[in-house]
Amino acid sequence: MNAVDIINRKRLGGVLTEEQIEYMVMGFTEGMIPDYQMSALLMAVCLKGMTKEETVQLTRIMRDSGETVDLSEIKGIKVDKHSTGGVGDKTTLIVAPVAAACGVPIAKMSGRGLGFTGGTVDKMESIPGFVTSMERSRFIESVNETGIAVIGQTGHIAPADKKMYALRDVTGTTESISLITSSIMSKKLAAGADAIVLDVKCGSGAFMKNYEDARELAEWMVDIGRGNGKRMTAVISDMEQPLGRAVGNALEVQEAIEVLKGGGPEDIRNLSLGLAAEMILLGDRADGGRANAEELAREALESGRALEKFRRFVENQGGNPDITEDTALFAQPAFAVEVRAEEAGYVTGLDALQIGLASQHAGAGRETKEDEIDMAAGIILDKKTGDEICAGDLLCTVYGNDKEKTEAGARESRKAYSIGLQRPEKRELIKEIID
Repeated sequence: MNAVDIINRKRLGGVLTEEQIEYMVMGFTEGMIPDYQMSALLMAVCLKGMTKEETVQLTRIMRDSGETVDLSEIKGIKVDKHSTGGVGDKTTLIVAPVAAACGVPIAKMSGRGLGFTGGTVDKMESIPGFVTSMERSRFIESVNETGIAVIGQTGHIAPADKKMYALRDVTGTTESISLITSSIMSKKLAAGADAIVLDVKCGSGAFMKNYEDARELAEWMVDIGRGNGKRMTAVISDMEQPLGRAVGNALEVQEAIEVLKGGGPEDIRNLSLGLAAEMILLGDRADGGRANAEELAREALESGRALEKFRRFVENQGGNPDITEDTALFAQPAFAVEVRAEEAGYVTGLDALQIGLASQHAGAGRETKEDEIDMAAGIILDKKTGDEICAGDLLCTVYGNDKEKTEAGARESRKAYSIGLQRPEKRELIKEIID
């Protein structure tokens, strides 16, 4: 078998066999296929696409490139939740305690962020003392004891994806339905959950910029998950503007706590309840369908049971549960730069991608995987799309521990706001549920 022949076959729009895909993927993972040849194949896939069957095969090969996790010792139907990424997306911190409070076991492996802000693991590590690594036996014991455990994904899970994603990130080959699908699903299938709820984002701050592409991605992932014996649901949600008002690691955890205490912004609260309801449904914890699942999720939140579950989860992984009452326990920023409106009118647009870049410039995200995150850095959005403003009103505040970075984040934040004379129509947050 020859790598050049395989690259040419895909470049000309041909369909690859399972043996050809395995030859390239495993050869690259084991160091026998060089970066430049895998880059050429990835570009050919981006330009010519892959069939559903090719994508199924690619996903399976990537899954089997490393270890798969056995969660059979955990009682009940284990339900995972995955977001395709966005700005201000802290739903896992809310959804997991809500679903767990309704009896759904959450055994979650999450990654670190590369880009706008940290990933779920980075956010959790902004909690003083919180540990995101533990032995498998302790991981399973934690879920059986408290209902939730969230740990960092090890390098042993789908190592082929880890190598391929790093290459895609620097070769302009991230935007491919097949490559995104196989990347996400290979890790999720290896992580051992019985059911998966996908939050597929669409808009300026997402991989998929429009609804049609997001729907196609959602359908592909649901099909591949079901084909591998998993219960699957995909929620397509809006990411044209940031989710909630906090962007940045410690800031997002604090906002999640606000929601768990019954407050917080309406959008993050509603989306979290919707996602939790889908997890409750897949976990067979609702007898009366989606309406019953939504009712159970809301009751868990409003009764305080979800907040108590969050406190137990944090304490079980070494964190200080008093963060739910004392925000001073989080890392504090040295600098705060306000961004104010220069004219009156309405916020007609708040570009999620631009706010994401601004938070990264302030220190909340990584440009390279070696970068250290400033846990206190980030942005609080005082005004969002549809809000009426006067000249001089506070639009947002940028926080950080590096003065130059914080000021750079403020300059970038200003570019995210569009101001006009007419209030825009409200965008739908949850566009569709594919189940």
